[in-house]
Formats: sequence, C-alpha cells, structure tokens
Amino acid sequence: MRISPADHDRIRRAVEEAEQATSGEIFCVIARRVSSYREVGLAWAAAAAMILPLLLIPLGFSPAWLPGFSDGWQAAQLAATPVTMAQTLGAYALVQVVIFLAVFLIHGLPVVRRLMTPASIRRHRVRKAAIHQFLAHGIHVTANRTGVLIFCALDEHRVEVVADEGIHSRVPVEIWADVTSALTRELRAGRPIEGFEAAIALSGEVLSAHFPPGPDNLNELSDRLVEL
Repeated sequence: MRISPADHDRIRRAVEEAEQATSGEIFCVIARRVSSYREVGLAWAAAAAMILPLLLIPLGFSPAWLPGFSDGWQAAQLAATPVTMAQTLGAYALVQVVIFLAVFLIHGLPVVRRLMTPASIRRHRVRKAAIHQFLAHGIHVTANRTGVLIFCALDEHRVEVVADEGIHSRVPVEIWADVTSALTRELRAGRPIEGFEAAIALSGEVLSAHFPPGPDNLNELSDRLVEL
C-alpha cells in the first residue's frame, strides 16, 4: 500500500483540526509489519518436516520415487541391503529438507504468515511495537501526560491505541475501542487514510471533552503520519 504526499497532508490536517479543541496530543504511526515471525516459520517448517514424510511410509516409500536415488534394478544379494537402506534414509532425509524449505518459504507470504502465526503472538508483538513507538517519539513526556498514539500494523491487521497516564484517570479504556473500530472498519474496506481521519476525529472528541485547550495550546508533538 502506497501512502502519497497528499495522504500525509490529509492526516496532518486531521490532527491539526482535532487538536484545536484540546490540550491533548494525537500521534499516528503506520507499520507494514512489526515482526518477521521467523521463529514461528521455523517451528512450522520443522514440524512439517518431521510429520509429513511419515505419511509416505504406509504408501511404500522407496528411493525409486526420487530421481537419481535408484537405477530401477533390484539387487538380490544380502550385501545390497545396507546400500538400499542408505538410499532409503538419504531419500527420506531429502524429502524432509524439501518440505522444511517449502513450508518456511511459504510462511514468508504475508497472508500465510498471518494465518500461521497465533493471534496471541501477533497481538503481543503489535502491542510491544506500539509501546516502543509511544516511547520513542516522546509521547509520554508531554506537559500534562495527555498524548495518544494511534498505531496500525498492516500485515498483522491490528490496530492499537495507547493513551498516556494523564488520560487513564479520566477516560475509560473502553472508549478507545470506538477509535480502533473506526480505523479497522476502513482498513478492511481498503481505505486506510479515511480510517485514520475517522480515528483522529474520534480521539479529538474524547480529548476535547476532558482536556480543553489551554491559554497557549502549544503543539508539543509533530502532526505528521510516521511510516515504518
């Protein structure tokens, strides 16, 4: 998904408009993905390489199934048994390697990676990435601790809203579910910019109800959208 300069301007203007009615700060981050989940792919690949080849045994698996492992001649001598066993083990090992690599590479596809990664792991990684961005951009050091981060992870299909401690004492956590729902709804429809605009507007309404603008109403955080 490409975000154009015009899209960045739309989000910047949405943040500016929302912050006119509040002393709170709104910060937006969008990430392509927060993790490669490589260890998950390795776990799936290892499990598949261990289990799937076993299904070939009842079918009478032999080296002859693989090119180069047998010339089609059957040896009658007992001395040929170790050679045949070695060929069988080598062919079996090759099947395991092929399955391992195939599953690992398939796991690299975004849709497959999302389906193969447990939701709890994706949720934890996105939450961790959102908190990292919250701290990295200094949202936690605003004067009245009234900063809000709207974070979207595209590959994971997850949205997080992180509000600073100055907000928690006055705003129920459940209210932010409306913000995440607004952004998620538009993301599903393929309209991320409209989703951010809706989430920003709702966040501004929540903040303005509890944190009206001060005499100076300083802009403590950048209004731009950060892309990762």
